[in-house]
Amino acid sequence: MNIPRTSAPRIVIIGGGFGGIALAQKLSKKEVQVVLIDKNNYHTFQPLLYQVSTGGLEPDSIAYPLRKVLIGYDNFFFRLAEVKKILPESKSIKTSIGELTYDYLVLATGSETNFYGNTELEKNAMAMKSIPQSLNLRSLILENFEQALLTDDYHERDALMNFVIVGGGPTGVELAGALAEIKKGILPKDYPDLDTRKAQINLVQGSDRLLDAMSEQASTKAEEFLEKLGVQVWKNVRVTGYNGKTVTTKTDLTFETATLVWAAGVKGATIRGLDAEEIIARGNRLNVNEFNQVMGFPEIFAIGDIACMQTDENPKGHPMMAQPAIQQGKLLGENLVRLIDGKDLEPFVYRDKGSMATVGRNKAVCDLKNFKFQGVFAWFVWMFVHLFFLIGFRNRVVVFVNWVYNYIKFDREARLIIRPYRRNYSQFKD
Repeated sequence: MNIPRTSAPRIVIIGGGFGGIALAQKLSKKEVQVVLIDKNNYHTFQPLLYQVSTGGLEPDSIAYPLRKVLIGYDNFFFRLAEVKKILPESKSIKTSIGELTYDYLVLATGSETNFYGNTELEKNAMAMKSIPQSLNLRSLILENFEQALLTDDYHERDALMNFVIVGGGPTGVELAGALAEIKKGILPKDYPDLDTRKAQINLVQGSDRLLDAMSEQASTKAEEFLEKLGVQVWKNVRVTGYNGKTVTTKTDLTFETATLVWAAGVKGATIRGLDAEEIIARGNRLNVNEFNQVMGFPEIFAIGDIACMQTDENPKGHPMMAQPAIQQGKLLGENLVRLIDGKDLEPFVYRDKGSMATVGRNKAVCDLKNFKFQGVFAWFVWMFVHLFFLIGFRNRVVVFVNWVYNYIKFDREARLIIRPYRRNYSQFKD
C-alpha cells in the first residue's frame, strides 16, 4: 500500500462520507498519521442524489475529490481501495490493494439500501444511494419515455410512464415531488407527440403517514403538497415483490410499472471481521459506547450511519443522517488525541438541529427544535442549509446557479442519457 512508516500513531479511516471527512479535518494539525481509504475517490453529497436522478443537477456538482479535502494536511494519505476484512487480533485490515496495520481504526462506511432479504426486489428495483445508481435511474426514466413513444401497446405505454416509489421518508417524498414537477413542466415540451398526462407517480408508504420521523404537522403538509402536484399517495401498503413488471403488496393492490424505486430503508455497511452477532445491532449497525468505541474493541471506533449508540433518548441509536455523523467525527478527532495523551474521553451528546424535506418548487417542510414551519420560507431554509453543507466553493456556486436557472425557466438541463441503462420493459411481458 506504500504508506510510510512513522513514529506517530496511525489512524486509519474507512469511508469518505460526512463523518470520515469531519474526522480527517479535525485531525489535520495533530501529531498523527491519518490514512483515509474509500472505494471511490470522491465524497458524495447524498441529500441531493435525487436531483441527479431527475436531471436537476449533474453528478460532479454534488461530488468532491477526497484528495482535495486533504490538500495541505501533513502526514495525511488517501488510498483508493475496497476494504475486504478487518483483523482486530493483528490490528490490521485487508484491502483490494494490500494489507495495512493501524493503531486506531475508524469505521465511517455509512449505509446501503436495505431490501430486507427480498432478493426479487433487490434484483429488479432501482436504488438511489450512490452517484452511479442515480445516473442509472436518470437514464431509465428518460429511456422509458423514449420507449413509450415506440410502442403500440397502450398497456405497455402506461407501464413505462408509471413510476412507483416505495418509502415515504425524505428521499421518497423529494423524489416523488421532483418527478411530479417533471411531468407537469417538462414532459409536455420534450414529448409533444406523447400523452404525458397519463404519466403516474405513486408513493407507497408502509406506515400510516409520510415522513414519520418528523412532526405530524410536517407529515400532513408534505402529503398535501404532493397531492396538489398530482402524486398518488398510498399509506399502510407494504410492497412484497416486483418481478420487473408487476408490483405486489400484502393487499390486493398491484401496480404495473417499468420503474420501481426502492427508498424504504437502509442498513449499515459492515465489513467482515466485525460481524459477530453480539456486535451487530438493529439495522446491521455496530454497537458502540458513548465514545463511539465498538463494543469489545477499544482501538476500533465507528461513526455515522454504521454506529448504533443507544441512549435513553434514542433507544434505537441516533438517526442515520448527516448531522450525527459530522458531530461524531468532530468529537472523535478530539477524543483520539485525548486517548493518545492518556486523558479521559468526552462522551458524545447529539445536538439535534432539526430535520427538513423539500417537496418541490416553493414547497418544503422544516422541523426545528422549537419551531416548525412549511411552505416557501421552509423551501428557502432547505436550500440555504444544503448549500452551506456542500463541500467546495465551486459546487455551491454550480448548484446555486442551477437552482436559480431551474426556478426561472422551470427546466432541468441535465436530462441526458449519457450512460444508457439498457433495460427493456418488453422482456418482462408474458
